[in-house]
Amino acid sequence: MSALRFFGISAIGLLITMAAVDQFSLLYREISRSCSFYIEALAIVGAWYTVRKCVSLAFDTYSALRLHVIPKLSGEIDLVKKYGKWAVVTGSTDGIGKAYAEELAKHGVNIILVSRNKEKLEAVSRSISETYQVETDFIVADFSKGRELYPAIKEALKDKEIGILVNNVGIFYAYTDYFTNLSEETLWDLIHVNIASATMMTHIVLPGMVKKKKGAIVNLSSAVCCQPTPMLTVYGASKSYLDYFSRALHYEYASKGIFVQSLMPFVTTTKMVAFSSTVSKRSIFFPTAEEYASHAVSTLGLSIRTTGYWKHAIQLTLGWLAISIANSSRELTVPSEMEYRTQLPHPE
Repeated sequence: MSALRFFGISAIGLLITMAAVDQFSLLYREISRSCSFYIEALAIVGAWYTVRKCVSLAFDTYSALRLHVIPKLSGEIDLVKKYGKWAVVTGSTDGIGKAYAEELAKHGVNIILVSRNKEKLEAVSRSISETYQVETDFIVADFSKGRELYPAIKEALKDKEIGILVNNVGIFYAYTDYFTNLSEETLWDLIHVNIASATMMTHIVLPGMVKKKKGAIVNLSSAVCCQPTPMLTVYGASKSYLDYFSRALHYEYASKGIFVQSLMPFVTTTKMVAFSSTVSKRSIFFPTAEEYASHAVSTLGLSIRTTGYWKHAIQLTLGWLAISIANSSRELTVPSEMEYRTQLPHPE
């Protein structure tokens, strides 16, 4: 009797087990059938994301080639025909300003140099004229003096056909410091030289460009304009002004034949960064003013907002990538894509 009872219990257990297995198999099939839709949906989303990234990469690659490579291979553009006979370059006795003026002279553009040191102006003017066989002129102007010097500049330029204006003049901090430690004189110099000069020079030259329906204005901003720069607060803010001013002005006057460009270079080996023994030395990362100007001029008419140099463009991209990686590791704060694109590492 006990044996029959044992086999009976075993048979019942086997039936229960088989039923459980059958239920699990059924449950698994139902779950698989339900999940297949989500898996397919995720596969579609993944494919769409991959396609978007590939298209974006292809577009960015083409844009980089179009801006930094093709102009160098396709030959020189006739800047005189495209914009006009004369170019005005401020802050043109040293650094990027001087190199940019020389690069324009290579293209046959006559140059008007504007700076505060008469002896340097005479020397650079004579050198450019003799080297590149173009006409040159110069205007002595200390932009830190404020509004009093602009009537004389306007009078000196009234009979010139200005095709290109390069607002390059600018001053930097003697060393990084807190805003409250800066003297009032330093603050006014930064405002007058970095902000007011570009504004007023543009106001003087632009009406003539509009009248002949062609012209180009280049404003030397900086990569620091793309993020807040503690300890360089006013300098960074002044460069942000130039960047905004350039873009807004281009939208206002593009339909009238005027091209306005914001140049945002990273570090170049000029006197402005002489305070640092590291960045003032020429290296693969820090081009000379001449190297930078050669590439920057080739972007004229192609991009309204650019670093101006392919090495600097790579630094910009790496900066975005570094910020993206840094922010992705934070659990509580995930910046938007726009925030990624404006929080660049400090280039100077």
